[in-house]
Amino acid sequence: MIDKSIKIQRTQSVLRELIPEALSTLEDEMLRGVCVIDVECSRGKYDANVYLDGSVYDEKEKNYILSRLDRVQRHIQTHCMQAEGWFRCPRFTFYFDDSLERQNKMDALFAKVDEELKKGKNNDA
Repeated sequence: MIDKSIKIQRTQSVLRELIPEALSTLEDEMLRGVCVIDVECSRGKYDANVYLDGSVYDEKEKNYILSRLDRVQRHIQTHCMQAEGWFRCPRFTFYFDDSLERQNKMDALFAKVDEELKKGKNNDA
């Protein structure tokens, strides 16, 4: 059971490296700049969720990127199979991960609250 988990983790790690490599070979400048944050494979490695950094794109750009990635998926799969000598490659589903953006907003809010608390202490003294 543990052995399967290690194999999936290894596949995920390899895909985190190979997908950006495959994207760098494309002609589309916007796709070449996409940053892969994480890859999660299904138990049978038939499907993989690919999480992208969406913090630098607006909604229109995100929709464009996702539609283009669906079109070039076969190219990305072929690149991964050739690089690793695999017989098959998972089907990719791409998502923009906005957790980093949410984390940055939360950090900014906490910094603001901290600043307000310090101002309050200074006024009391």
